[in-house]
Amino acid sequence: MGDLLAVDLVLFVAATFAAAFVAGLAGFAFGIVAAAVWLHFLPPAQTAALIVAFGLIVQGVAVWKLRKAIKHARLVPFLIGGAIGVPIGAEVLRWASPASLRLGIGIILVAFTTYSLIRPKLPSAGNANRLTDGSIGILNGALGGATGLAGIVLTIWCTVRDWPPPEQRAVFQPVGVSVFAMTALWLGGTGTIDRNTVELFLMGLPALALGTWAGLKLFGKLDETGFRRIVMGLLLVSGISLVVFGR
Repeated sequence: MGDLLAVDLVLFVAATFAAAFVAGLAGFAFGIVAAAVWLHFLPPAQTAALIVAFGLIVQGVAVWKLRKAIKHARLVPFLIGGAIGVPIGAEVLRWASPASLRLGIGIILVAFTTYSLIRPKLPSAGNANRLTDGSIGILNGALGGATGLAGIVLTIWCTVRDWPPPEQRAVFQPVGVSVFAMTALWLGGTGTIDRNTVELFLMGLPALALGTWAGLKLFGKLDETGFRRIVMGLLLVSGISLVVFGR
């Protein structure tokens, strides 16, 4: 496993379980939870590749369940934008320094978790056109290609679009899967995914399955609002630590 210590491997498996548990219970944030821990001992490129690989499994299952609610015409601008943005982000991932990427991801974590905790009232974009949706798709694809966090931008955008929650999920989850797939193809084609990454992926699969199962079993049995706040609070602390110590 390269230069990883035994404690790093334990943390990797534990974080994979925790991220899958949160995703199974709350339906969001696998990549955010995983990145908040992995980035403390894994390179950003390897972290992004693993988020993409695991995300294809976790979100792929969710999209299959949502398949009847998906409005394909609504997805087109985001998919086209994602196809433009992913190569841009993936090239940033290849050429930017690990310290710069850790700092950037830490800032993203702090910003997103602060937004999630405060829930500010943003201006409505209910009348936005498909060109604007496509522009958001480019930004979402670029962020996904560079970090593996393919859902942050689109999750916020779906909220300001004033779509009901079920319709929001029917947009950001299938678009997220498409960004994961495009990112995986690009990273694989450019040789970014190495043997160590594949070994970590295989090591994390049991934890992914167990965490997802546990989260789904407890779905609806816990206070979701309180649980989200606890998770976001922990992520905020991790994001701050990446900003302060990640360099």
